[in-house]
Amino acid sequence: MNNRRYLLAGLGAAALAALDTGAIAAEAAPATRGGRRIPDVELKTHTGSTVNFYRDLVRGKVVAINMMYADCEGICPLMTNNLVRVQELLGDRIGKDIFMYSITLRPEQDTPRDLAEYAEMHGVHPGWLFLTGTRANVEAVRLALGFFDPDPKVDKESTRHTGMLRIGNDVIDRWGMAPALAAPEQIVNSILHVDRKAG
Repeated sequence: MNNRRYLLAGLGAAALAALDTGAIAAEAAPATRGGRRIPDVELKTHTGSTVNFYRDLVRGKVVAINMMYADCEGICPLMTNNLVRVQELLGDRIGKDIFMYSITLRPEQDTPRDLAEYAEMHGVHPGWLFLTGTRANVEAVRLALGFFDPDPKVDKESTRHTGMLRIGNDVIDRWGMAPALAAPEQIVNSILHVDRKAG
């Protein structure tokens, strides 16, 4: 795993705070401050809806976002199964005041139907969206959220962008990352760490 590489490359010098307490270091948002923006590009959900990424999915919300692809034989199924447990632990808050999104790294292959079948196969509950779109739009989101490597050759390998979970609260501009295979309870604590309502 290249978790350290992801954090250094995508987030600058931001570091995970003690995972034993489940907290994440707050950092500058990848999109709303410092001259950068979360792209408001059009994407398609696994339920067949068309959405604008920032306006419809991120603005004013607490979000947890990962990158994946449907035909992955590596970390993606394990990560998705782990995040299903996170969704279960958060209960009815998912889709109401905490939102989970998985974005395909292979939009040319992963249609909304493919993603719907993937979500069903892994027992994903309502309130968690799987997203695809044009290559340009997916790339814009990937780069803005920090799922990239500074080495262009490494960055071309889609497997290098899985394994981490981008967590943020757009309202208070508080963002961080956590390993998507961390204990579900630790991931929940990390999500609650950026949630103003949770203290």
